[in-house]
Amino acid sequence: MKKTEKKDCKMSINIKTLGDLKKSNYAYKTIKQELSNNLQNNLSNGISSFDGIHGYEDTVIPDLERAILSGHNINLLGLRGQAKTKIARQLINLLDEWIPVISGSDINDDPLNPISFYGKNMIKDLGDKTPIEWLHRTDRFYEKLATPDVTVADLIGDVDPIKAASLRLSYSDQRVIHFGMIPRAHRSIFVLNELPDLQARIQVSLFSILQEGEIQIRGFKMRLPLDLQFIFTANPEDYTNRGSIVTPLKDRIGSQIMTHYPKNLEIAKKITNQESNLDKFKNIHVPDLAKNLIEQISFEARESVYIDPKSGVSARLSISAYENLMSSSLRRMLVNNESKTTVRMTDFNAVISSINGKIELVYEGEQEGATEISRLLIIESCKTFFTKFFPKIKKLNKEGYVDPYSEIKDWFKNSELFIDENLDNKSYDDTFKTIGVLKKFVKNHVKELDPKDLNFMCEFLLWGLSAHKKISITRTSRGLSFNDSFSEFINGI
Repeated sequence: MKKTEKKDCKMSINIKTLGDLKKSNYAYKTIKQELSNNLQNNLSNGISSFDGIHGYEDTVIPDLERAILSGHNINLLGLRGQAKTKIARQLINLLDEWIPVISGSDINDDPLNPISFYGKNMIKDLGDKTPIEWLHRTDRFYEKLATPDVTVADLIGDVDPIKAASLRLSYSDQRVIHFGMIPRAHRSIFVLNELPDLQARIQVSLFSILQEGEIQIRGFKMRLPLDLQFIFTANPEDYTNRGSIVTPLKDRIGSQIMTHYPKNLEIAKKITNQESNLDKFKNIHVPDLAKNLIEQISFEARESVYIDPKSGVSARLSISAYENLMSSSLRRMLVNNESKTTVRMTDFNAVISSINGKIELVYEGEQEGATEISRLLIIESCKTFFTKFFPKIKKLNKEGYVDPYSEIKDWFKNSELFIDENLDNKSYDDTFKTIGVLKKFVKNHVKELDPKDLNFMCEFLLWGLSAHKKISITRTSRGLSFNDSFSEFINGI
């Protein structure tokens, strides 16, 4: 906004009567005109209208901008955790900063274009002396979660018998009406989340509002041209499971925009880093591979045969998992009274609790159990990145094949390695010093390795070998034990 515009804005909000408003340069605009005009200004000047929405730059956001320029009501259709509500909330940034309303109006009547009985009578009685107030754009956002218990009275309104009795009004008088959320959101953005969960008979009550601007309340049929920007959100699975959007309502929604999950790890990491609460995790070094593994867990889950694809895997899985990974390191640092530490592979055990509540299992997955599926997702993530650093493990060894991992496997034939999850930094470092072959192998294959990441990569190598069944991993309440898989098999027999 230019300096002159800011000055005009400050001058305008000091206007307190309709007469003074008429003398100013104020002109009535619908909310869709506001959104469209401000978006046009942003596009012309190269200003981003949606900050912090990563991965939608070439897909969702252009569709959204076209819908706003067209003046459409919008349905954001996508699985959970795809930033639908976040997008809707950012639309307030495209509203004018201040708008005038008639003082005392329940539905934000515009002084130059009142629509309510109260607003029209106020101007009729007081004329240019009608008092006005200024409404900030942050107060022009209304949000409602559609649940099966939502009623027409909640959304549209109802007759208020207490108001009728206290004011001694007849039930035929419009003043007995108590407006619901939608009329009160006049000249505002109204977001209705999880639209399919709204009962069909309630969805029907939205028809005339979307198309004709009329509302009916207990026999009152009023021409109330509500000025609203509707944003609906819906999950595709709800179309066939919990509910559905009735066809005539879908027909009245101008644009339906499909959202999606991040297309790659870099976008996913940006989202996780932005949304995670990391302020308290100071002096904790996080290897980049650890961040990649956290994101890969979500990618693996979205492809897993054990997880219901219709339910989706929210971006909140990665966010919660990353926070738990950091918390595990912080807890260990506090227990050992240390000033700094590094994330370890053993910390990924703390991630399991974050995964369990974020995945919907199919029958086969329920048979295995949520915890086992969560562990499997971590293992699959390790396997995905293993060959990016280390030689590929072949299932069948042809004659003359030299196994690059033979020295490591030989070490475990005679020894066992236990890593306590609460091990202090020095003891953790000393643990890997005892296996010289492990550090040597990592240094030979991982070029330009940060010295801080060396122990993490050593442990990652062990997890990868375990994932490929070359060594065995045993989980205990205290940590992880690595040993020779064949020896464990013999001991089991």
